[in-house]
Amino acid sequence: MALSLEGKVAIVTGASRSRGIGAQIAYELAKRGAKVVVTFTSPSSEKSVDELVKRIEQLQNGSAAAKVKADLREVDAPEKIVQATRSAFGDHFDILVNNAGCEMVKGLGDISADDFSYVYNLNVRAVLLMSKVALPHLRAPGRIINVSSVGARLGLKDLSLYCSSKAAVEGMTRCFAAELGPQGHTVNTINPGPVPTDVLDGIPKELVEMHKKMTPVEGRLGTTDDIAQIVGFLSEESSRWITGQAISASGGFSMY
Repeated sequence: MALSLEGKVAIVTGASRSRGIGAQIAYELAKRGAKVVVTFTSPSSEKSVDELVKRIEQLQNGSAAAKVKADLREVDAPEKIVQATRSAFGDHFDILVNNAGCEMVKGLGDISADDFSYVYNLNVRAVLLMSKVALPHLRAPGRIINVSSVGARLGLKDLSLYCSSKAAVEGMTRCFAAELGPQGHTVNTINPGPVPTDVLDGIPKELVEMHKKMTPVEGRLGTTDDIAQIVGFLSEESSRWITGQAISASGGFSMY
């Protein structure tokens, strides 16, 4: 593979799950030559993060990886992540992938204020604060890539917190793109359809099967690599004229 991201530095949040989208994104960016900082929250996730860092080191293509433990539900986590990135790879970086997120399946009558904070502090507030703290160190032409969901534009039973939080990510993406464009930065969001990950395990099975049946491309779920390839392209110089977009990465399940 051509090292299209050689010399670039990337941050990928939420890259701790071995079968997760974030880990695959980090690996794909490294395959293209980037140095990557990956974040994780739980001590139980550190082993899989260490394995990811080792896989990246084994590429031997000039890429590298570093890890940082930070809970993005805490307001000081973005600063901790940025400082760790600067310590590992220098004062400036080029790519921020806001991937960390969570789901919650609850009906309206059962949702509490704490439930709202649990979802929104990670899925929405962390995206905003991470982007804000990263901005002074983002080297133009920088790339901010947010991971939302096809649920951002769907009305799904018992998923109001998740779907609305992902819709908020879309809205922030458009506003950030308008604001940061003059500095040469692009901001986009990817809306994956269902992908077999730990997050999908929490989604009702009948909903997942419905998605499969309604997916034009091969009638299948997506893969983490399907999503990572799109992130890789949006990270490259060749994507320079794309900003403020929500890209449906769903095999045609959702067509925008």
